[in-house]
Amino acid sequence: MNPIQKRIDAMNQRVADLQQAGLYFYLQPLDELDGAWVTTGGRRMLNFASYGYLGLLGHPRIEAAAQAALARYGTGTHGVRILAGTLPLHNELEQTIARFKGAEAAIVYSSGYVTNLATVSSLVGRNDTVICDKFNHASIVDGCLLSGAKFARFRHNDMAGLEKRLQQANPGAGTLVIVDAVFSMDGDVINMPEVSRLCREYDALLMVDEAHSLGVLGEKGHGIEEHFGLEKAIDVYMGTLSKTIPSVGGYVAGSQDLITYLKHVARAFVFSAALPPAQVAAANESFKVIEDEPERVKVLQRNIELFLGGLKERGFNTLDSETPIVPIICGEDEKAFQMTKLCQEENIFVLPVVSPAVPAGLARLRANVTAAHSEEDIAFALDVFERAGKEVGVLD
Repeated sequence: MNPIQKRIDAMNQRVADLQQAGLYFYLQPLDELDGAWVTTGGRRMLNFASYGYLGLLGHPRIEAAAQAALARYGTGTHGVRILAGTLPLHNELEQTIARFKGAEAAIVYSSGYVTNLATVSSLVGRNDTVICDKFNHASIVDGCLLSGAKFARFRHNDMAGLEKRLQQANPGAGTLVIVDAVFSMDGDVINMPEVSRLCREYDALLMVDEAHSLGVLGEKGHGIEEHFGLEKAIDVYMGTLSKTIPSVGGYVAGSQDLITYLKHVARAFVFSAALPPAQVAAANESFKVIEDEPERVKVLQRNIELFLGGLKERGFNTLDSETPIVPIICGEDEKAFQMTKLCQEENIFVLPVVSPAVPAGLARLRANVTAAHSEEDIAFALDVFERAGKEVGVLD
Protein backbone atom coordinates (compact mmCIF):
# COMPACT_ATOMS: atom_id res chain seq x y z
CA MET A 1 0.00 0.00 0.00
CA ASN A 2 1.14 3.53 -0.76
CA PRO A 3 2.52 5.03 2.50
CA ILE A 4 0.47 8.20 1.97
CA GLN A 5 -2.74 6.20 1.69
CA LYS A 6 -1.69 4.18 4.74
CA ARG A 7 -1.52 7.37 6.83
CA ILE A 8 -4.89 8.51 5.48
CA ASP A 9 -6.46 5.15 6.30
CA ALA A 10 -5.01 5.13 9.82
CA MET A 11 -6.53 8.50 10.66
CA ASN A 12 -9.87 7.59 9.13
CA GLN A 13 -9.92 4.40 11.17
CA ARG A 14 -9.20 6.31 14.38
CA VAL A 15 -12.05 8.71 13.65
CA ALA A 16 -14.43 5.86 12.76
CA ASP A 17 -13.59 3.97 15.97
CA LEU A 18 -14.31 7.04 18.10
CA GLN A 19 -17.55 7.74 16.24
CA GLN A 20 -18.70 4.13 16.69
CA ALA A 21 -17.99 4.34 20.42
CA GLY A 22 -19.88 7.64 20.72
CA LEU A 23 -16.68 9.44 21.71
CA TYR A 24 -16.07 11.72 18.73
CA PHE A 25 -16.70 15.34 19.77
CA TYR A 26 -14.88 17.39 17.14
CA LEU A 27 -16.39 19.51 14.36
CA GLN A 28 -19.75 19.85 16.13
CA PRO A 29 -21.72 22.59 14.34
CA LEU A 30 -22.86 25.34 16.68
CA ASP A 31 -26.30 26.55 15.65
CA GLU A 32 -26.34 29.54 17.98
CA LEU A 33 -23.78 31.56 19.97
CA ASP A 34 -25.25 33.46 22.89
CA GLY A 35 -22.75 34.87 25.38
CA ALA A 36 -21.47 31.98 27.47
CA TRP A 37 -23.93 29.57 25.88
CA VAL A 38 -24.07 27.67 22.60
CA THR A 39 -26.75 25.58 20.94
CA THR A 40 -25.69 22.42 19.14
CA GLY A 41 -27.82 19.51 18.04
CA GLY A 42 -30.84 21.22 19.52
CA ARG A 43 -29.28 21.42 23.00
CA ARG A 44 -28.31 24.59 24.86
CA MET A 45 -24.92 24.12 26.52
CA LEU A 46 -22.61 26.22 28.68
CA ASN A 47 -19.54 26.91 26.56
CA PHE A 48 -16.08 26.18 27.94
CA ALA A 49 -14.41 25.81 24.54
CA SER A 50 -14.35 29.47 23.47
CA TYR A 51 -11.34 31.72 22.93
CA GLY A 52 -13.56 34.80 23.27
CA TYR A 53 -11.96 35.65 26.59
CA LEU A 54 -13.61 39.05 27.08
CA GLY A 55 -17.04 38.05 25.77
CA LEU A 56 -16.96 40.55 22.90
CA LEU A 57 -18.77 38.44 20.29
CA GLY A 58 -22.10 40.11 19.59
CA HIS A 59 -21.11 43.42 21.17
CA PRO A 60 -23.40 46.06 19.59
CA ARG A 61 -20.61 48.54 18.82
CA ILE A 62 -18.55 45.87 17.07
CA GLU A 63 -21.50 44.58 15.06
CA ALA A 64 -22.49 48.11 14.06
CA ALA A 65 -18.96 48.85 12.83
CA ALA A 66 -18.95 45.67 10.74
CA GLN A 67 -22.37 46.45 9.25
CA ALA A 68 -21.34 50.01 8.36
CA ALA A 69 -18.22 48.73 6.59
CA LEU A 70 -20.24 46.14 4.71
CA ALA A 71 -22.72 48.79 3.58
CA ARG A 72 -19.96 51.14 2.40
CA TYR A 73 -17.38 48.78 0.88
CA GLY A 74 -19.19 45.50 0.21
CA THR A 75 -17.97 41.99 1.01
CA GLY A 76 -14.39 42.09 -0.27
CA THR A 77 -11.68 44.10 -2.01
CA HIS A 78 -10.81 41.98 -5.07
CA GLY A 79 -7.12 42.45 -4.47
CA VAL A 80 -3.95 42.07 -2.47
CA ARG A 81 -3.02 44.89 -0.11
CA ILE A 82 0.12 45.99 -1.90
CA LEU A 83 -1.72 46.54 -5.21
CA ALA A 84 -5.44 47.35 -5.19
CA GLY A 85 -6.68 45.82 -1.94
CA THR A 86 -5.90 48.44 0.69
CA LEU A 87 -8.80 50.42 2.16
CA PRO A 88 -8.62 53.28 4.68
CA LEU A 89 -10.03 50.72 7.14
CA HIS A 90 -6.91 48.55 6.83
CA ASN A 91 -4.65 51.48 7.62
CA GLU A 92 -6.84 52.54 10.54
CA LEU A 93 -6.79 49.04 12.04
CA GLU A 94 -3.01 48.88 11.81
CA GLN A 95 -2.71 52.28 13.51
CA THR A 96 -5.09 51.14 16.26
CA ILE A 97 -3.07 47.97 16.88
CA ALA A 98 0.19 49.90 16.97
CA ARG A 99 -1.19 52.31 19.58
CA PHE A 100 -2.61 49.45 21.64
CA LYS A 101 0.75 47.66 21.70
CA GLY A 102 2.85 50.79 22.13
CA ALA A 103 4.60 50.21 18.81
CA GLU A 104 5.38 52.45 15.84
CA ALA A 105 3.45 50.49 13.23
CA ALA A 106 1.63 47.24 12.48
CA ILE A 107 0.71 44.87 9.66
CA VAL A 108 -2.36 42.63 9.45
CA TYR A 109 -2.53 39.24 7.74
CA SER A 110 -5.39 36.94 6.75
CA SER A 111 -5.05 34.59 9.75
CA GLY A 112 -3.03 34.08 12.91
CA TYR A 113 -1.48 30.93 11.50
CA VAL A 114 -0.41 32.75 8.35
CA THR A 115 0.97 35.60 10.45
CA ASN A 116 3.51 33.35 12.14
CA LEU A 117 4.30 31.41 8.99
CA ALA A 118 4.93 34.54 6.92
CA THR A 119 6.71 36.62 9.54
CA VAL A 120 9.20 34.02 10.74
CA SER A 121 10.08 32.90 7.23
CA SER A 122 10.62 36.54 6.21
CA LEU A 123 12.88 37.44 9.15
CA VAL A 124 15.30 34.51 9.12
CA GLY A 125 16.75 32.26 6.48
CA ARG A 126 19.67 30.07 5.63
CA ASN A 127 22.63 30.43 8.06
CA ASP A 128 20.47 32.26 10.61
CA THR A 129 19.27 30.63 13.84
CA VAL A 130 15.70 30.56 15.11
CA ILE A 131 15.14 29.44 18.71
CA CYS A 132 11.81 28.25 20.13
CA ASP A 133 10.25 27.07 23.36
CA LYS A 134 9.30 23.40 22.88
CA PHE A 135 5.64 24.17 23.70
CA ASN A 136 5.28 26.88 21.04
CA HIS A 137 2.24 26.76 18.78
CA ALA A 138 2.35 24.68 15.59
CA SER A 139 2.18 27.81 13.42
CA ILE A 140 5.47 29.02 14.92
CA VAL A 141 7.12 25.66 14.37
CA ASP A 142 5.92 25.58 10.76
CA GLY A 143 7.25 29.10 10.18
CA CYS A 144 10.64 28.06 11.55
CA LEU A 145 10.77 25.02 9.29
CA LEU A 146 9.70 27.03 6.25
CA SER A 147 12.40 29.63 6.88
CA GLY A 148 15.27 27.20 6.28
CA ALA A 149 17.14 28.65 9.27
CA LYS A 150 18.94 26.51 11.83
CA PHE A 151 16.07 25.47 14.11
CA ALA A 152 16.84 25.03 17.82
CA ARG A 153 14.40 24.38 20.65
CA PHE A 154 14.76 24.61 24.42
CA ARG A 155 12.85 22.90 27.21
CA HIS A 156 9.61 24.60 28.15
CA ASN A 157 10.21 27.85 30.06
CA ASP A 158 13.79 26.73 30.82
CA MET A 159 15.91 29.88 30.80
CA ALA A 160 19.20 27.99 31.18
CA GLY A 161 18.20 25.99 28.11
CA LEU A 162 17.45 29.17 26.20
CA GLU A 163 20.82 30.65 27.08
CA LYS A 164 22.57 27.48 25.91
CA ARG A 165 20.81 27.69 22.55
CA LEU A 166 21.76 31.37 22.24
CA GLN A 167 25.38 30.47 22.87
CA GLN A 168 25.20 27.83 20.11
CA ALA A 169 23.78 30.21 17.47
CA ASN A 170 25.77 30.77 14.30
CA PRO A 171 28.20 33.64 14.94
CA GLY A 172 27.89 36.50 12.50
CA ALA A 173 24.39 35.45 11.40
CA GLY A 174 20.97 36.55 12.59
CA THR A 175 19.29 35.05 15.67
CA LEU A 176 15.55 35.15 16.34
CA VAL A 177 13.95 33.89 19.55
CA ILE A 178 10.21 33.13 19.45
CA VAL A 179 7.99 32.30 22.42
CA ASP A 180 4.31 32.17 23.21
CA ALA A 181 3.24 34.63 25.89
CA VAL A 182 0.56 32.22 27.13
CA PHE A 183 0.86 28.59 26.07
CA SER A 184 -2.26 27.36 24.35
CA MET A 185 -2.36 23.84 25.80
CA ASP A 186 -1.15 24.46 29.37
CA GLY A 187 -2.27 28.03 30.10
CA ASP A 188 1.01 29.05 31.75
CA VAL A 189 2.98 32.23 31.09
CA ILE A 190 6.50 32.61 29.68
CA ASN A 191 9.22 34.09 31.91
CA MET A 192 9.29 37.26 29.83
CA PRO A 193 11.69 39.35 31.93
CA GLU A 194 14.41 36.71 31.65
CA VAL A 195 13.72 35.90 27.99
CA SER A 196 14.04 39.59 27.13
CA ARG A 197 17.21 40.01 29.19
CA LEU A 198 18.89 37.04 27.48
CA CYS A 199 17.91 38.26 24.03
CA ARG A 200 19.44 41.65 24.74
CA GLU A 201 22.61 40.08 26.14
CA TYR A 202 23.09 37.86 23.08
CA ASP A 203 21.89 40.39 20.48
CA ALA A 204 18.93 38.27 19.40
CA LEU A 205 15.66 39.59 18.02
CA LEU A 206 12.66 38.65 20.21
CA MET A 207 9.25 37.75 18.77
CA VAL A 208 6.34 36.99 21.11
CA ASP A 209 3.04 35.36 20.10
CA GLU A 210 0.29 37.01 22.14
CA ALA A 211 -2.62 35.05 20.69
CA HIS A 212 -3.79 34.06 24.18
CA SER A 213 -2.54 37.05 26.19
CA LEU A 214 -4.24 39.95 24.42
CA GLY A 215 -7.14 41.04 26.61
CA VAL A 216 -6.04 38.52 29.23
CA LEU A 217 -2.76 39.66 30.79
CA GLY A 218 -2.18 43.03 32.38
CA GLU A 219 -4.50 45.28 34.35
CA LYS A 220 -6.03 46.68 31.14
CA GLY A 221 -5.55 43.58 29.00
CA HIS A 222 -2.69 45.01 26.96
CA GLY A 223 -0.66 41.83 27.21
CA ILE A 224 2.50 40.37 28.61
CA GLU A 225 4.58 43.55 28.90
CA GLU A 226 1.86 45.17 31.01
CA HIS A 227 1.60 41.95 33.05
CA PHE A 228 5.29 42.11 34.01
CA GLY A 229 5.61 45.90 34.08
CA LEU A 230 8.00 45.92 31.12
CA GLU A 231 8.42 48.40 28.28
CA LYS A 232 10.01 47.81 24.86
CA ALA A 233 11.04 44.31 25.92
CA ILE A 234 9.81 42.79 22.65
CA ASP A 235 10.92 43.48 19.08
CA VAL A 236 8.13 41.69 17.19
CA TYR A 237 4.64 41.68 18.73
CA MET A 238 2.43 39.03 17.15
CA GLY A 239 -1.25 38.47 17.87
CA THR A 240 -4.48 37.18 16.45
CA LEU A 241 -7.77 38.86 15.59
CA SER A 242 -9.93 35.77 16.12
CA LYS A 243 -9.76 35.03 19.86
CA THR A 244 -10.25 37.92 22.28
CA ILE A 245 -10.87 40.03 19.16
CA PRO A 246 -14.06 38.57 17.56
CA SER A 247 -13.00 38.81 13.94
CA VAL A 248 -10.43 37.02 11.79
CA GLY A 249 -6.78 37.59 10.89
CA GLY A 250 -3.50 38.19 12.65
CA TYR A 251 -1.10 41.04 13.19
CA VAL A 252 2.50 41.99 13.85
CA ALA A 253 3.45 45.25 15.53
CA GLY A 254 6.93 46.72 15.90
CA SER A 255 9.19 49.40 14.52
CA GLN A 256 8.28 51.25 11.33
CA ASP A 257 11.32 49.73 9.61
CA LEU A 258 10.20 46.20 10.54
CA ILE A 259 6.66 46.73 9.26
CA THR A 260 7.79 48.36 6.01
CA TYR A 261 10.08 45.38 5.44
CA LEU A 262 7.30 42.84 6.08
CA LYS A 263 4.84 44.65 3.82
CA HIS A 264 7.24 44.22 0.91
CA VAL A 265 8.80 40.84 1.72
CA ALA A 266 6.28 38.64 3.58
CA ARG A 267 4.83 36.43 0.85
CA ALA A 268 1.53 35.80 2.65
CA PHE A 269 0.96 39.58 2.72
CA VAL A 270 2.19 40.40 -0.78
CA PHE A 271 0.40 37.50 -2.48
CA SER A 272 -2.70 37.03 -0.28
CA ALA A 273 -6.04 38.83 -0.63
CA ALA A 274 -6.84 41.65 1.76
CA LEU A 275 -9.04 41.04 4.79
CA PRO A 276 -12.74 41.77 4.10
CA PRO A 277 -13.94 45.23 5.16
CA ALA A 278 -16.49 44.06 7.73
CA GLN A 279 -13.90 41.93 9.54
CA VAL A 280 -11.38 44.77 9.55
CA ALA A 281 -13.92 47.19 11.00
CA ALA A 282 -14.99 44.66 13.65
CA ALA A 283 -11.40 44.13 14.74
CA ASN A 284 -10.70 47.86 14.85
CA GLU A 285 -13.74 48.58 17.02
CA SER A 286 -12.89 45.65 19.32
CA PHE A 287 -9.61 47.21 20.43
CA LYS A 288 -11.50 50.42 21.24
CA VAL A 289 -14.10 48.51 23.27
CA ILE A 290 -11.35 46.87 25.34
CA GLU A 291 -10.01 50.34 26.15
CA ASP A 292 -13.46 51.75 26.92
CA GLU A 293 -14.69 48.81 29.02
CA PRO A 294 -11.80 47.82 31.31
CA GLU A 295 -14.24 46.10 33.67
CA ARG A 296 -14.31 43.16 31.25
CA VAL A 297 -10.68 42.37 32.07
CA LYS A 298 -11.42 42.55 35.79
CA VAL A 299 -14.38 40.16 35.44
CA LEU A 300 -12.23 37.75 33.44
CA GLN A 301 -9.49 37.78 36.06
CA ARG A 302 -12.06 37.19 38.82
CA ASN A 303 -13.49 34.25 36.85
CA ILE A 304 -10.04 32.74 36.34
CA GLU A 305 -9.48 32.83 40.09
CA LEU A 306 -12.89 31.27 40.81
CA PHE A 307 -12.57 28.55 38.19
CA LEU A 308 -8.95 27.57 38.76
CA GLY A 309 -9.34 27.73 42.52
CA GLY A 310 -12.48 25.61 42.43
CA LEU A 311 -10.87 22.93 40.29
CA LYS A 312 -7.81 22.74 42.54
CA GLU A 313 -9.99 22.52 45.66
CA ARG A 314 -11.72 19.51 44.14
CA GLY A 315 -8.39 17.82 43.50
CA PHE A 316 -7.93 18.35 39.76
CA ASN A 317 -4.46 18.72 38.25
CA THR A 318 -4.42 21.96 36.23
CA LEU A 319 -0.64 22.05 35.70
CA ASP A 320 0.78 25.58 36.06
CA SER A 321 -2.08 27.48 34.43
CA GLU A 322 -2.74 31.01 35.62
CA THR A 323 -4.87 32.13 32.68
CA PRO A 324 -8.31 31.36 31.17
CA ILE A 325 -6.84 28.27 29.46
CA VAL A 326 -7.30 25.55 32.08
CA PRO A 327 -6.06 22.02 31.37
CA ILE A 328 -8.03 19.45 33.39
CA ILE A 329 -5.59 16.55 33.28
CA CYS A 330 -7.22 13.16 32.75
CA GLY A 331 -4.19 10.98 31.98
CA GLU A 332 -4.96 8.49 29.23
CA ASP A 333 -6.81 9.49 26.08
CA GLU A 334 -9.75 7.21 26.87
CA LYS A 335 -10.43 8.97 30.18
CA ALA A 336 -10.45 12.37 28.44
CA PHE A 337 -12.99 11.12 25.89
CA GLN A 338 -15.18 9.52 28.57
CA MET A 339 -15.08 12.60 30.78
CA THR A 340 -16.00 14.82 27.82
CA LYS A 341 -18.98 12.59 27.11
CA LEU A 342 -20.25 12.88 30.69
CA CYS A 343 -19.78 16.67 30.74
CA GLN A 344 -21.58 17.17 27.44
CA GLU A 345 -24.44 14.97 28.66
CA GLU A 346 -24.84 17.52 31.49
CA ASN A 347 -24.75 20.43 29.02
CA ILE A 348 -21.16 21.56 29.47
CA PHE A 349 -19.62 22.13 26.04
CA VAL A 350 -15.98 21.21 26.54
CA LEU A 351 -13.58 19.28 24.32
CA PRO A 352 -10.73 16.81 24.84
CA VAL A 353 -7.13 17.31 23.76
CA VAL A 354 -5.26 14.03 23.34
CA SER A 355 -1.99 12.69 21.95
CA PRO A 356 -0.18 13.56 19.77
CA ALA A 357 -1.37 17.17 20.34
CA VAL A 358 -0.18 16.74 23.95
CA PRO A 359 2.25 14.17 25.38
CA ALA A 360 0.94 10.64 25.96
CA GLY A 361 -0.40 10.32 29.49
CA LEU A 362 -1.31 14.02 29.69
CA ALA A 363 -4.64 13.94 27.83
CA ARG A 364 -6.94 16.62 29.12
CA LEU A 365 -10.09 18.62 28.86
CA ARG A 366 -9.10 22.12 27.84
CA ALA A 367 -11.65 24.26 29.66
CA ASN A 368 -11.60 27.96 28.80
CA VAL A 369 -13.29 30.36 31.19
CA THR A 370 -14.32 33.80 29.90
CA ALA A 371 -15.71 37.11 31.10
CA ALA A 372 -19.10 36.01 29.74
CA HIS A 373 -19.45 33.36 32.46
CA SER A 374 -21.35 34.31 35.59
CA GLU A 375 -20.36 33.11 39.05
CA GLU A 376 -23.37 30.77 38.89
CA ASP A 377 -22.17 29.36 35.55
CA ILE A 378 -18.78 28.60 37.05
CA ALA A 379 -20.27 26.95 40.16
CA PHE A 380 -22.50 24.77 37.97
CA ALA A 381 -19.58 23.77 35.73
CA LEU A 382 -17.35 22.90 38.68
CA ASP A 383 -19.97 20.49 40.02
CA VAL A 384 -20.31 18.82 36.61
CA PHE A 385 -16.55 18.45 36.22
CA GLU A 386 -16.30 16.98 39.71
CA ARG A 387 -19.02 14.37 39.07
CA ALA A 388 -17.51 13.42 35.73
CA GLY A 389 -13.99 13.26 37.18
CA LYS A 390 -15.07 10.89 39.93
CA GLU A 391 -17.02 8.67 37.55
CA VAL A 392 -14.08 8.11 35.18
CA GLY A 393 -11.48 7.83 37.96
CA VAL A 394 -9.69 11.13 37.41
CA LEU A 395 -10.65 12.05 40.98
CA ASP A 396 -10.75 9.66 43.92
